[in-house]
Amino acid sequence: MRTLKVMNASTEPNTVALSVRNLVVDYAEIHAVADISFDAEAGSVTAVIGPNGAGKTTAMEVCSGVRRATSGTVSVLGLDPQNNRLEMNSRIGVMLQDGGVYPSGRVGEVLEHYCNLFGNRERADDLLEAVDLGSKRKATWRKLSGGEKQRLSLALALAARPEVAFLDEPTSGVDIVGRDLIRGIVRNLADSGCAVILATHELDEAQRVADHVVMFQRGRLIANSSLKDLYGDNQAVTLRTSSKIDLAALAMHMNCRVDQNQTELRLYANSDANFISRLSNWFAENKFVLDDLRSGTPRLEDIYRELIDVSEQSKS
Repeated sequence: MRTLKVMNASTEPNTVALSVRNLVVDYAEIHAVADISFDAEAGSVTAVIGPNGAGKTTAMEVCSGVRRATSGTVSVLGLDPQNNRLEMNSRIGVMLQDGGVYPSGRVGEVLEHYCNLFGNRERADDLLEAVDLGSKRKATWRKLSGGEKQRLSLALALAARPEVAFLDEPTSGVDIVGRDLIRGIVRNLADSGCAVILATHELDEAQRVADHVVMFQRGRLIANSSLKDLYGDNQAVTLRTSSKIDLAALAMHMNCRVDQNQTELRLYANSDANFISRLSNWFAENKFVLDDLRSGTPRLEDIYRELIDVSEQSKS
């Protein structure tokens, strides 16, 4: 796979490339996006995550200029997506869920056409090789598999050598090998200075490539944090027990938050040797059965579920 670089990126790493403030998008009586704010930096991958229908795609469409907001502001490289659309389009790449390629269009010709629109015709060969479609140059869109269509859509989104790339569900319908390839391209883009905004409902994908995470639930943000900080706040010990545990007593003794999730208990704390020893002794002293214990960083999926629970409880 060839490494793709953002040759014409002018945004310095760690500077804000996308700024969203108090964004609202309404469909009749439905709040598709309800007063959200977040930033995405150059040289990083910002994962916009949440279940289908949470508002991710709508927010991406507004940020990329495809849809108008009801209220709020969006700035992409200092440009308004509606008022500065032409200038912005020459500096961004957009991969939405609908590929938008004519069924009889041939892979090589379509990609060359896109690259030529941005004065980058010579980039077509590099992009074909990067997404592993060199052997499909003469194939038509309709003959491609689902994963191949996704990879071509990604290549088309990168035709402009974008400084900001909006990628909506780029690994949807892609096999394991294709996912690895796409992850590599995403990381290469960020390492080259591009701000990558990646929307996905597949939390494992976000966990593998993201630097920053924006979590959606029912059109609202329930988290907006670097992945490092999100994990840092959620170091945990997870255990299983067949004994009936007084959660309040355990939390008081261990001086930490304790949550119960079906058959598991999770204690949020720095899981050093002293903490594990105190926990084991408490179980032994109270004659409780400790069936399983593991420590470390929980999965992003677990963190997301807990944040959803907190969000729902705050509304009740």
